[in-house]
Amino acid sequence: MNRTQTEHKYVEQDENHISIIAGTTMKVVELVTEQFTHGWSPEELHFQYRHLSMSQIHAALAYYWDNQEEMDGEIERGLTDDERKRLEAGPSPLVAKLRSQGMLNPRRPITNESDTTNGNSELLA
Repeated sequence: MNRTQTEHKYVEQDENHISIIAGTTMKVVELVTEQFTHGWSPEELHFQYRHLSMSQIHAALAYYWDNQEEMDGEIERGLTDDERKRLEAGPSPLVAKLRSQGMLNPRRPITNESDTTNGNSELLA
């Protein structure tokens, strides 16, 4: 797998121009998404991902801020692709079974982000 070094010591780009934390298989967007989702500090990220050094974490976060528009686009494309795949997959047989047994309430439309529990619309009451 060919990787190209960036101006950030611990960030490389793979052949698809995806930013990867050097010496790992972790994408920079994965680390950034974890930080935004959970509000974790770099120290907490290190606690959660012990295989990453503090230098790798700070370099990845600096890379994000230096390339925020591009990285935000990559994050948005990933979310859009995930939603498309979810819709293509259709309803979950497990969810349908739980609903038929009355163990899961019928789905109702989402009106805003506060209607979800951890972003999982299957958990709506």
